[in-house]
Amino acid sequence: MKPIEGVEEVLISEEELQDICKKLGAQISKDYEGKNLLLVSVLKGAVVFMSDLLKNIECDCKIDFMAVSSYSGTKTTGVVKFKKDLDLDPDGCDILIVEDILDSGITLSYLKKVLADRNAKSIKICTLLDKPANRKADIKADYVGKVIPDAFVIGYGLDYNEHYRNLPFVGVLSPKYY
Repeated sequence: MKPIEGVEEVLISEEELQDICKKLGAQISKDYEGKNLLLVSVLKGAVVFMSDLLKNIECDCKIDFMAVSSYSGTKTTGVVKFKKDLDLDPDGCDILIVEDILDSGITLSYLKKVLADRNAKSIKICTLLDKPANRKADIKADYVGKVIPDAFVIGYGLDYNEHYRNLPFVGVLSPKYY
């Protein structure tokens, strides 16, 4: 693959991403067998991960999407904005929130509270990437693809101002680009 402008390094290869999805999918399948599993993807960043993860989940499940954000550019605002709500009723469901990255934790803390208030039977989090260096909320993921260093990452659904989402790997964006 030729170098891509702005990408400082490839952090997680396409092959490693597929291995992560297989490993997480197998564990989720085991843990949720016989349960009322509802996968909730947080748009837009988690859609690529959710798609590959879903292919590796063997138990019965439903999917839905929410769009929320606490970011403006590269910084968290500390305020969560709701852009799209669920179409399905989460009442009585075993919810697995599927997220691209657990960074500050503000968005996921908010989502867990909202879903708990709607009578979800259980709520867990599956994140592709965990970046604990920036955590501002007391929250942990139940399923983690990979813990990463404090770098601005792009690709595989993650973006910088809506660019780079289509990269088949997770890369580090050069600071001169943001």
